[in-house]
Amino acid sequence: MAKKKKVDDEIKELEEFEELEIQDNPAETTVKKKKKEKTVATLEDLPGVGPATAEKLREAGYDSIEAIAVASPMELKEVAGISEGAALKIIQAAREAANIGTFMRADEYYERRKTVGKITTGSKSLDKLLGGGIETQAITEFFGEFGSGKSQTAHTLAVTAQLPPEEGGLNGSVVWIDTENTFRPERIRQIAENRGLDPDEVLKHIYVARAYNSNHQMLLIEKAEEIIKEKMESEKPVKLIIIDSLMAHFRAEYVGRGSLAERQQKLAKHLADIHRVANLYDVAVFVTNQVQAKPDAFFGDPTRPIGGHILAHSATVRIYLRKGKAGKRVARLIDAPHLPEGEAIFRITEKGIED
Repeated sequence: MAKKKKVDDEIKELEEFEELEIQDNPAETTVKKKKKEKTVATLEDLPGVGPATAEKLREAGYDSIEAIAVASPMELKEVAGISEGAALKIIQAAREAANIGTFMRADEYYERRKTVGKITTGSKSLDKLLGGGIETQAITEFFGEFGSGKSQTAHTLAVTAQLPPEEGGLNGSVVWIDTENTFRPERIRQIAENRGLDPDEVLKHIYVARAYNSNHQMLLIEKAEEIIKEKMESEKPVKLIIIDSLMAHFRAEYVGRGSLAERQQKLAKHLADIHRVANLYDVAVFVTNQVQAKPDAFFGDPTRPIGGHILAHSATVRIYLRKGKAGKRVARLIDAPHLPEGEAIFRITEKGIED
């Protein structure tokens, strides 16, 4: 029976692919177009996707039209065992159904940008520098030396993300990928208590995982996506992913120029996955990064973030943190597509970070 079912599924898929072929007869072409205009609600509604292929796609994590729309043909080819041409047709149909990857007027795009959420950092001056806070659908990178306030900012954001929108939060849960053993629930409790929140409730909505190497770190993004899907319809959907720090494992595992190309390719894949999750689920991503000294820099600050051009181009917003006078911290906006360069000064207190 199982063999017969599998054969029937394959026949159905072949028939659907035959429907996609261009006919010489204009009348037949019109009929085909009408067939293609049916509403696409599930994976099985996509042309060329029968029950067998749909099952393979769901097992690989492609369980929505949007997920298919932002996938690459090579990815679908590998997980579903189909040809690259068939994968292209499936992705194209998904993009049309989800209205992704098509042109729109700039005024329409401007209206869509208004739906982007922002999470307060706890400091008004830092929020102003960031254009209102940490944005959803973007990667915000904070880099600096040890003790500059990167992890303290992450701990504060894990609390403020749970605030209601009128108080600068998004009423959401948080996923924290810890690569350097820096997450401290005691600090979360302290920040929550000093901000008038129930510390136990705050901790319940933070999901923490320790990443032990770069491969594990990349896997945890997939696991984070599963949590996002589970919490999507809940009262506190996931609205923030924190990676502290992004480059620690990549830096330790890939040493020397000989392994640089492999490291950067792997990092590019990791960042592409992060961007996909951020855009697909309207989630903010906050990452911290380490720095290195540039010995040949005779003038100015020799401190440089690690990760090279791939990370520099991938991060939507880059902030450089450094220690200031009297225990204060200075944040400098290095790069953002819509914000001018500038600086903000903040303090680290029992409330996390504040002016």
